[in-house]
Amino acid sequence: MAAILKEEGFARLPRRRDSERPARVGPDVARVADVRQLDLSPRRFRTQFGGLFLFVPYLVQVPFEELLERAGFPGTAMVPAAQAMRSLLALKLFGNARPSHVMSDVFDEGLAAFAGLNVMPKRAFLTEYSCRIDPRAYPEFMGAWFDAISRQGLDWGASSSFDLDFHTIPFHGEDALVEKHYVSKRSRSQKGVLAFLAQDAETRVFCYARGEMRRGERDDEVLRFAEYWKERTGHWPSELVFDSKLTTYRKLNELNHRGIDFITLRRRSKTMLADVARHPVSAWRRIRLDRVPKAYRNPRVLDQHVQLRHYEGPCRQLVVADLGHENPTFLLTNQMRRSPAKLVSRYAQRMVIENGIADSIDFFHMDALSSAVPMKINCDLQLTLMASSLYRLLGTQIGHGYTTAKSRHIFRDFIHAAGHVTLTEDEVIVRFQKRAHNPLLRAAGFADRHPPVPWLGGRRLRLLFG
Repeated sequence: MAAILKEEGFARLPRRRDSERPARVGPDVARVADVRQLDLSPRRFRTQFGGLFLFVPYLVQVPFEELLERAGFPGTAMVPAAQAMRSLLALKLFGNARPSHVMSDVFDEGLAAFAGLNVMPKRAFLTEYSCRIDPRAYPEFMGAWFDAISRQGLDWGASSSFDLDFHTIPFHGEDALVEKHYVSKRSRSQKGVLAFLAQDAETRVFCYARGEMRRGERDDEVLRFAEYWKERTGHWPSELVFDSKLTTYRKLNELNHRGIDFITLRRRSKTMLADVARHPVSAWRRIRLDRVPKAYRNPRVLDQHVQLRHYEGPCRQLVVADLGHENPTFLLTNQMRRSPAKLVSRYAQRMVIENGIADSIDFFHMDALSSAVPMKINCDLQLTLMASSLYRLLGTQIGHGYTTAKSRHIFRDFIHAAGHVTLTEDEVIVRFQKRAHNPLLRAAGFADRHPPVPWLGGRRLRLLFG
């Protein structure tokens, strides 16, 4: 059409200026995030994120600014590091699918107050900030964070027994730099980002994570975690429990030389199954397991010493039958004196880490690699660890079964609550509506704690429950 008009001698019409365009309905434009513009004048407003203020008493006891500065997290005069990380943490705590929906909530004053800003940062800043963090900053901050949290009553790592596992975060784009890794829930290999996770066996708190691993690094990660733990505590972990795909026999030998107990699965082969079948019935013995279904409470066990390639000395092998599987399960350990019942029961507890990973995937959206806000995996893993520990700390204080409850359950009963925030000259008062579980919060002492909030001008926080 433009060519025909040009042939007929008609010139192109000039582009209209903005003032000449008809009025159209468009989205409201939020202000730019700037801590210097934070308004703390007395007023009252409603927030959809009232439940986030239940975490403030824990956060004020963490020297957040100091830890971030020591670890080397970046910040600006407009959005310092502490405000940036609290913004990302707020979205993670509230179960948003990564921060992809932040644009829907940029006008919520309560969300901004939790972060310590005049308004929440936008998508572009959140993506850019995660890319600016030096990967070397995460291990130091991770250790310092859990030290600060443990001083508040979360006694993680006391037994030095840990469950370890890999998790593949699927990737569905076109990128030659992304390798294929095994995805357990799909029983196949596909493109993805490999992450390593360590969970305290007693408190079920994720205490270590590392993302963006390459294939050539995975076998050494168990040793890297052991060295990280010794650097932080001065001693090696007492026990590590993991499956057969985590590392090699050569690395098991190194763990044994360092005096670290381990329990792991051994991959079955036809030769191994044939050898077990030749043992007489008298070579097996029954053991009793606790806290398992009645049908599997008395499995049969064959206790052996075996020689492994690249492993110096004998290794103990337990062959466990009658666990509901067609073929027996093979366990390897360097614990020679521990009873078979305790070894099998301990490995059965390792399944808890898979439940914990499932909880992180489901509630903290750890698998949402593709979203409206692309983020570095290491940053998202760090936020997941922080949010998971805060939820576990909250559940521990509440008690009444919430100590081991899933994060989504705690979120539904306590965190997913609107509130009215009143700012006065010396207080931040958050009043919650009447809810069935409010008496549990009052009994746990949340209404009695009035800590000063440094990022809100030192005003004291008061929580009122209906």
